[in-house]
Amino acid sequence: MSKNICKALTIAGSDSGGCAGIQADLKTFAALGVHGSSVITAVTAQNTRGVLAIQRIRPALVEAQMEAVFEDIGAHAVKTGMIAGAALVKTIASSLFRYKVRKLVVDPVMVASSGARLMPPGTQGPLCRVLMPLATIITPNRQEAEILAGMAIRCMDDMKEAARRMIDFGPKYVYLKGGHLSGPATDLLFDGRIFCELHAERVRTRNLHGSGCTLASALCAGLAKGMSVESAAEQAKMYVTEALSHSLSIGQGPGPLGHFFSLWNRPVRRQ
Repeated sequence: MSKNICKALTIAGSDSGGCAGIQADLKTFAALGVHGSSVITAVTAQNTRGVLAIQRIRPALVEAQMEAVFEDIGAHAVKTGMIAGAALVKTIASSLFRYKVRKLVVDPVMVASSGARLMPPGTQGPLCRVLMPLATIITPNRQEAEILAGMAIRCMDDMKEAARRMIDFGPKYVYLKGGHLSGPATDLLFDGRIFCELHAERVRTRNLHGSGCTLASALCAGLAKGMSVESAAEQAKMYVTEALSHSLSIGQGPGPLGHFFSLWNRPVRRQ
């Protein structure tokens, strides 16, 4: 692999509205100076109002996409998002192991912001047992963490207990997003020993579509560039906060983040 070009791979679903999934990941990689490759796990008919339909991609085709990327381009870090089915989890984990991926961000995408279920029944077990042990870091939001940890999360103490439970799945780090709680936008990073709180001003906007995907892919970009997990987490937090400050009001529902805010010469809109 070239030492001059940092490369990242996203393995996730496609969002036809361009707000989340593969599209958000590739925008984030580009904005942070990383070349992005992609492996499509599902195609969604989606807009700002919700998910209308989902077509899963066959495991054999997902495996072929991964082979095409790794045998030619390579990747310094990998991020997984929406994985629609247990067989697909196992296929992806097998390929990640075969290609000796050492920097892996697992975003356990379970439910869309619209409420649509994105993870079919029977997927959670393999996700926790097979994929998470390979992960450098996992990035659940509160709703996903409540499912994975089997508990309600209402405050920082709950976040810490949930992180303790999720570290037992085998990742080196847990990054628990706190944006769905009241008060400041405080996230939690945990390595099994030390808790680190990441603080930022809460941006008042309805345009949050794809914020979780963006956070995970920003983390992946940082790891691809050789950052430590802690530094990559800080970069990701700052990037998402600024992208939310420049979010886009498009469509009739929650719009996307402004991934390329650094290229725009316009005032920040804070609602």
